[in-house]
Amino acid sequence: MARLMISTFVISLAIFSVLSEAKSRDPYKVLGVSRDANQRDIQKAFHRLSLQYHPDKNKNKGAQEKFADINNAYEILSDEEKRRIMTSMEMRKGHQGYTYFTSGGPGDTRFNFRPDGWEMGGQHNPHSFSFSFGGNPSGDSGSFDFGLNDLFSNFFGGNSKSGSHISDINSQTFKKEIVDQGLTWLLLFYSPTAKGYRMSESIIQDIANSLQGALKSKLSKRAGFCNELGVWPSKAVRVFVYSYRTAEKGELTEYSGELNSKYLKTFCHDQLPRFSTRHTLSGFDFFSTSREKLPQVLLLSTKKETPIIWRVITGLYRKRFKFHDAQVLDVTDERVKRFKVDALPAIVGRFSNGEEYVLKAGITIKDLSTGIGEMKALLNKFERQNKNKASGPGKESSQTEAHDMSIPHLTSLNMEMMCGESTPLCIIGAFRSSKAKDKIEPILSLISQKTLTRRRNQPQALRDSISYSLLDATKQRKFLESFDDSGYRSSDKLLLAYKPRKGKFAVLLTSELTLEEAEEFIGSALNGDIQFSKIRCRPTVQ
Repeated sequence: MARLMISTFVISLAIFSVLSEAKSRDPYKVLGVSRDANQRDIQKAFHRLSLQYHPDKNKNKGAQEKFADINNAYEILSDEEKRRIMTSMEMRKGHQGYTYFTSGGPGDTRFNFRPDGWEMGGQHNPHSFSFSFGGNPSGDSGSFDFGLNDLFSNFFGGNSKSGSHISDINSQTFKKEIVDQGLTWLLLFYSPTAKGYRMSESIIQDIANSLQGALKSKLSKRAGFCNELGVWPSKAVRVFVYSYRTAEKGELTEYSGELNSKYLKTFCHDQLPRFSTRHTLSGFDFFSTSREKLPQVLLLSTKKETPIIWRVITGLYRKRFKFHDAQVLDVTDERVKRFKVDALPAIVGRFSNGEEYVLKAGITIKDLSTGIGEMKALLNKFERQNKNKASGPGKESSQTEAHDMSIPHLTSLNMEMMCGESTPLCIIGAFRSSKAKDKIEPILSLISQKTLTRRRNQPQALRDSISYSLLDATKQRKFLESFDDSGYRSSDKLLLAYKPRKGKFAVLLTSELTLEEAEEFIGSALNGDIQFSKIRCRPTVQ
């Protein structure tokens, strides 16, 4: 009881000592929360405002002082004992809405700003914590493997998201959610008396948000659990990464560097899985060298090193696929043509029975988390296809495979091959939206696997194989204007039957394209049962 009274007195004294230098700032108003706000609301407000006013991001006059005020307000309101004492002092003084903290100064024992970050505990405290929001470990724009916005050339959506919360972990959740699950984890361990743990949480949260999808974070201050893992932090916080960098089974690796976002993010990046075999395309025949019965996937990209998203995926699927990747400068490379890839980056798969198949080409993804989700869907589908092939040529299996076959996009690189004069008839599915594309592609996939009925007395040329391709009408306006001066701008989707040798075409315009309609149209085009028109000029793809 005596200790509690002394502790309460010390806290009260610390708060009271600020009154003489206060600048009439209410901590509730600084964080923008009500006086009855719970800890969750306070924490969300703190993280949102910290991101907004951090000196690394906000160069406006007064941002540094505002940031210090935000941190000081949080120091009071996040501690229920300090908050209770402050409320009690307000009631005794007969007013509310005044601050009991300042922005720091030469002798302030709370926060002092230094060029390398924020220091807790006054100017003599050796434990400092610096932040780096957005950006990348090296500080160079776009050098953190991908930059920060797209998949393989501009990929890493590194924008921090405020308001998220690092959840606590115990022995049960550690075994259930982390151990052997294939994902990399950033873990913070500290004792309740450790100095600077709140700043450490902010740094961990910043990194977990910027690498969302590739890495998750948790914390623990449970003595029993920490001792079980052998990571009890004693006086200082300890940071570990649970990863699969060097082995199939995950392991804890301690981070021993300076605790700031820049260096810790670089460390996390290095700890991501590396289960993909890197190849050169010279004499490329790695599929035949594998003795495993697992399906295999090859990533072709322009990157000099294995892309981060691919490393993440290899950890999640390390027991289900054999992974490979290679650098490709251009799709015109002779060594790439064997894979029938018309755009980069691309993923090529090999079924367990030896068949090769392009999973996807010309991949574009808006951010890391979304990209990982879409790649997981892609691999899950490929895995189902592989199981169908292994189970035998049943009707359902054949239909599924046909539905999943990829139709190439028409490009300047494959125009001659797909719709050159050597091709009697090319079927082009044009679309203006992703919804329209999703409607056309599976229909053409199914039809391309069928042998359509042709009249026996047709010339041999018309009985040759026909080509199927997709066209993004929003990007290829002039191509469509070669057939009609309107460019079919009012149509969301359409099918073109084009005879390059004769310079003639037919078009199917319909609001709701069905398999039966498409199959009838293509069959009629093959047999000459529909009217063909002359093209306006020779179509070219930009």
